[in-house]
Amino acid sequence: MANALARIIQTNQRNHGSFACVLINGQELQVPLKIMYLGSGLLLLACLAAVPGPPTPTGSAQPAAKAESQNAPAYDKDGRLLFPTHYREWVFLSSGIDMSYNPKALASDHPAFDNVFVNPEAYAYFVQTGTWPDKTVLVLESRGGMDKGSINHRGHYQGTELMGVEVHVKDEARFPGKWAFFDMDNEVSGSLFPKEASCYSCHAEHAAVDTTFVQFYPTLLPIAKEKQTLSASYLKEEAAAK
Repeated sequence: MANALARIIQTNQRNHGSFACVLINGQELQVPLKIMYLGSGLLLLACLAAVPGPPTPTGSAQPAAKAESQNAPAYDKDGRLLFPTHYREWVFLSSGIDMSYNPKALASDHPAFDNVFVNPEAYAYFVQTGTWPDKTVLVLESRGGMDKGSINHRGHYQGTELMGVEVHVKDEARFPGKWAFFDMDNEVSGSLFPKEASCYSCHAEHAAVDTTFVQFYPTLLPIAKEKQTLSASYLKEEAAAK
C-alpha cells in the first residue's frame, strides 16, 4: 500500500470508462475507477494501484551463508545428532542400487537401494552457488530391494523396511574438518563416526564438491560444472578415466 494520503477530488468519464483525479501529497494523478453494483445502489471504488509506492530495491539478494532453520542440525547433551524426523519432506537428490566404492566388492544376492535427501535451505544455496552452506544436512537412507510383489515381473523396487540411515553434516564451528558423519542407530539420535573412519578420507579424496558426492546427483552436477566448483581431485580422476 502506498505511503501517501489520497482523496478523490473529481471524477470524469472518458472512452466509456470512469476516471478520478486523485490528490497525492499535493500532486494530482488520474487513475481508473472500478464500478461495482451493490443491490440498487452504485458503488465506485477508486483503483489506486497506479499510486506510486515505496521504491523497489534493486540488485539481487545474496544467498545466506548458512542453512539455518528448523532443519539445521541439532545435538543432545552428549553430542549425538538428533534424528532429522522430517527428512523425507526435504529435497530428494538421487537413488542408487547396490553401489559400492570398493573395487573388490562382490555382487549381493540381496540388492539394496540408497536414497539421498538434503535440507531445502542447503539445496537452494547450492543451486545459486554450486557449493554447500554451513548447516547443510545430507541424509542417506538404505532400503531393501524387492523383486516379487504386486504386478512386478522384472527388476527391483524398494521395500518398506528401513535398513539404516546415515547423515553427513556441515557444522563449521563444531567439527575441525567442517563436516562429520553420523550413524543414526535409532530414531532419536545418532553417534558420530570417529575421524579415523574411512568415509572421511574417501570423501576428501574422491568427492566432486566440498567432500560430497555430487557426481552421483544428476540435477546438481551440471550446476557445479557451470559454477566451476568441482574439486581438483575429482577433475583429475575424470580426466584419467577418459
